[in-house]
Amino acid sequence: MNTVIHSHDPITAIGGGDVDFEVLEQALSLAPCLVAADGGARAALAAGHAPEAVIGDLDSLEPSVRAQLDPETVHHLAEQDSTDFDKLRRSVEAPLILGVGFLGRRLDHSLAVLSSLVSKPAPPTILLGSWDVVFHLNATVTLDLPAGSRVSLFPMREVQGRSSGLHWPIDGVPFAPDSRIGTSNKATGDGPVILEMDGPGMLVMLSRDAFSAVWDSFAAPLGKRRNR
Repeated sequence: MNTVIHSHDPITAIGGGDVDFEVLEQALSLAPCLVAADGGARAALAAGHAPEAVIGDLDSLEPSVRAQLDPETVHHLAEQDSTDFDKLRRSVEAPLILGVGFLGRRLDHSLAVLSSLVSKPAPPTILLGSWDVVFHLNATVTLDLPAGSRVSLFPMREVQGRSSGLHWPIDGVPFAPDSRIGTSNKATGDGPVILEMDGPGMLVMLSRDAFSAVWDSFAAPLGKRRNR
């Protein structure tokens, strides 16, 4: 697979699900390079942004939308064994992706995206929706969250880990999608929430107002800071 976008900085990816334009602008303020997965180009243009690349099988890209795009930015990947989200992620080289428009609207598409986060953990990706921030926990993460903040953990495979700063600690708890899950846990506020898993498979789901804490945790090693 050829690399379509190569960036030393985080990028924003936009999909064809529910796109909150306020969330999109927040992502672009931190990661200005915008890449669309197929029909996500429609939402990008509606928000006043021309994506630097459009990647996918293009079955959701209407002719009227395609006519507004620079033909050199449109990349048709015809194979049907992967989703457009997968095609986009394997076609870019970036240290971090902020994904907008990949949650909501169609549940099957959202589930496919969440599955992809676990089965293909690179590049690291933070999904942003109107209500939620979601990422795959494949390394230790430290989050500065206020007391009472929602910290939902959803396993996509059998996995165990450790925590601090949670109302219900997870140490020694065996998680699996068909048995024990960890939704609606919450931060104690007594220091940061620290999560570490023994292997891949755990999704972390927070409220949207926790995005700044997530960004700081993911982007700090890259030397990136929030715009003030």
